[in-house]
Formats: sequence, structure tokens, C-alpha cells
Amino acid sequence: MTPKLPVSVLVLVHTTGGEVLLLERAARPGFWQSVTGSLDRMDEPAAQAARREVLEETGIEARPQDFRRWPLAYTFEIFPEWRHRFVPGTTHNTEHVFSLELPARVPVALAPTEHTASQWLTWKEAAAKCFSWSNRDAIWILGSSAHKGSTRCCASSR
Repeated sequence: MTPKLPVSVLVLVHTTGGEVLLLERAARPGFWQSVTGSLDRMDEPAAQAARREVLEETGIEARPQDFRRWPLAYTFEIFPEWRHRFVPGTTHNTEHVFSLELPARVPVALAPTEHTASQWLTWKEAAAKCFSWSNRDAIWILGSSAHKGSTRCCASSR
């Protein structure tokens, strides 16, 4: 197995109406999250990784211009039980945040080796269900901007 890179993307897939898609991890039942994944190689653009991960994990095909990159990245400690997947000595990961706004819910085709279930929830329900603090924080930012009449506040570019 090729070691994972400690650079990843977090993609909030959400509807115009404020529902957020969450996925339950196959390896950790009860752990719900948005779409996440590591870059495949250091020269892979984060936006390309975001699009690839959404397609791989949900089957949702979206155009590159539909993804919004937020001016936000989280750095966090990798759980000790997951460090074996990285180069020895790697302890932290940097996660770049994106969002994908859809007009309405769409069917989700899960990657069964990664996730076992999906749910569309209100942003508050989704934030409460996430096990990751960075995912929860990003959903709160999304929901707060929607309350103000826009889900576009968090975008630095399309």
C-alpha cells in the first residue's frame, strides 16, 4: 500500500435549501462525515482531488466550476490508530475545505469499502452528527451563511 499524503480535502455537499450530505464510515460504524480524502500525489490540485473524491465516494458527477474552494484549511493531529497509513513519523494533516451546492437532493452511490450509509440532513443536524471537529466547524460556517441569505460567503473562487 502506498502511504497516504498528509494533505486532504473536505467537501461539503449541500443543497440550495440547506441540507447537507453525510456519509457513515465503513471502518468506523457510527462515525459520520462529509466527503473527505487525501491528495493522490503532491502535485494534484486540491480542486481536482475534491472533484475526484466526490465522484468516488458518492457517484455524484459535478463540473469543476461547481466546486467552491473556501479560504480555509484546518491542520489537525492524525489519530494514532490511523497513522500507519502515512509515511512513518507523520502526525498532522492539512485539510482544504470545498463545497458543492446542488439544487436539490440527488441519489448517492456509495463506495462500499469506504461508507455504508448516507443521509441528507439539515445543517444543524449534520453538524451535530459529525465526529470531526473540522467538519462540524465547516458545516456551522455554511449554515450561518445560509441564515444570512447566502451560501456563497465562504468561497474564494469557483
